[in-house]
This record gives sequence, structure tokens and C-alpha cells, in this order.
Amino acid sequence: MAKTIEELILNFFMNHPKIEFRHAPVDEWVTAQYIMENEGKSPPQDVRRAVRRLAEIGKLIKVRRGIFKYDPDYDHEADLQEFPPSVKQAIFQRDNYRCVVCNLGQEDGVEIAADHKIPKSRGGTNTLENGETLCITHNNMKKNYTQTEAGKRFFIHIYESALQNRDEKMIAFCRAVFDAYDEHDVNGHIARPNNH
Repeated sequence: MAKTIEELILNFFMNHPKIEFRHAPVDEWVTAQYIMENEGKSPPQDVRRAVRRLAEIGKLIKVRRGIFKYDPDYDHEADLQEFPPSVKQAIFQRDNYRCVVCNLGQEDGVEIAADHKIPKSRGGTNTLENGETLCITHNNMKKNYTQTEAGKRFFIHIYESALQNRDEKMIAFCRAVFDAYDEHDVNGHIARPNNH
């Protein structure tokens, strides 16, 4: 039976314990193996994302950005990833069993989840203070926020350069981008520049 992308990634790293790898060699090997084991199927699309996920759940170690390794003495399963039941319950109680974004909850027929404000992959903890109640819609949206966070930070950088260069056209464009972030209530935790 053909292996999953994650199984292939783990095979690669387990065959090279304690060696640090960038994405490229992992990507190349996993893609070649996947195509060989799954004749006629398209190459895998999300090898890099799968590597990051394996690091998030403790199967791989993220050494630094884009560099990972496997250490057989380190392998921690993802029970560290979830809030303990008592903390999860306390998060829901504190937030009145309602999403902190849209205020909808179980009484409205909406499924809720306890979410990490700061993800475990960035050093977040399984504490009440680091938890918040989100509906499934906003919980799923948050999974995409890392890309929009990077985008907002990039536009802040462009905006600051445009201010220094007095580039009015680019300043106006960046402000419009920040307005879109505000209008759609995306990444409000990243403050837009004060000059608006």
C-alpha cells in the first residue's frame, strides 16, 4: 500500500536522524517516492506544509525557519497540542460558550472550538490565558491567517519605505490595503501604521 506524504517525510528524516535539512531535498525525495508509489497520480502539492505540521505536532524539530531535523530522542506526540479538558471547559465558560469574533455559539446551532491565541508552533501554551473560543468558521479562517499576517507585515514594510521616499501613490495604495484588512476584520492584532 502506498504511503501518505507525511509517512514519506518521516521515512526520509528517520533515515537521516539528527541531520538538519532545508525543504528542497525533502521535497525532491518525497515527490520522487510518491510518484513511484502512486503511478499515474499527480505529484504531491503540500510537502512543505506537511513538514511544518509534523514539526507542530512534535514529530520533527524546527531548527530555524525552513530547516528541520528528526531526533529519535525528541519525538513528542501532539497531546501537548490540545488543551486539557479542564482548561478547554474553563475557556468556554469564560467566553460564555460563544465565539469571541462573531458572538455566535451552541445556542445558535454553531459548533465552537478552543483555539490557541499564540499557536503551539510559536511557543504558545495550553493555558486559559492563551485560549479563546472560536466558532468553526472563524477557527478555519484563522488557519489561513499566517499568510495574511505575512502579507500585512510586508505591506507595513513597503508603507514605511514609501513614507521615507515620499511616494504618495504607494502610500495611498498601502493605506487602501490596510483599510481592507480593517474592513474585513483580518489580523487586527497586527497594528497598522499610525500615519493613516
